[in-house]
Amino acid sequence: MADDKSLLSIIELGGYPDFSPLYKKHGYQPTVVYSMRKALTALKKIKPSVVVAEFNYQSDFRDRTSSLESLIAIAQRNLDIKLIVFYEKEYLHQFEKLKERYSFHATFAYPVLETMIEETLTCLDV
Repeated sequence: MADDKSLLSIIELGGYPDFSPLYKKHGYQPTVVYSMRKALTALKKIKPSVVVAEFNYQSDFRDRTSSLESLIAIAQRNLDIKLIVFYEKEYLHQFEKLKERYSFHATFAYPVLETMIEETLTCLDV
C-alpha cells in the first residue's frame, strides 16, 4: 500500500525546475534522489503514492531501453503508485515502445512546465 502523500522524485539529468515546492503545495512529502540506484533503494524504504522520473534512453543496454525499466519492475509491485515520466522529444520513438508495455499516469516531453505538473497533481488530489 502506498503512503498517501509520499512522492519520490528521481532527477538523473535534470534540465527542468525543482518542483519540490509544487509537490509540497499539494501536500506531498517529496523525497528527491539523483540516481536510479538511489531511487531503487528508496523504494524499499518508502512506498510513494507518486513517482516522478525521467526516461533517459540508453542505446548501450542489451535488454532494455533505460534504467526506468528497473524502476517500473519494482513499482509494479504496488499498483497504487502513479508514475509520471519526463522524456526528450528526440527519443519519443523509443519511449513509445516502453509505453506499449507499461502504463503511466502522465508523460511529458521537455520542456516540462510547472503548469503541466500542477494540472496533473490537481487531478490526483480529486
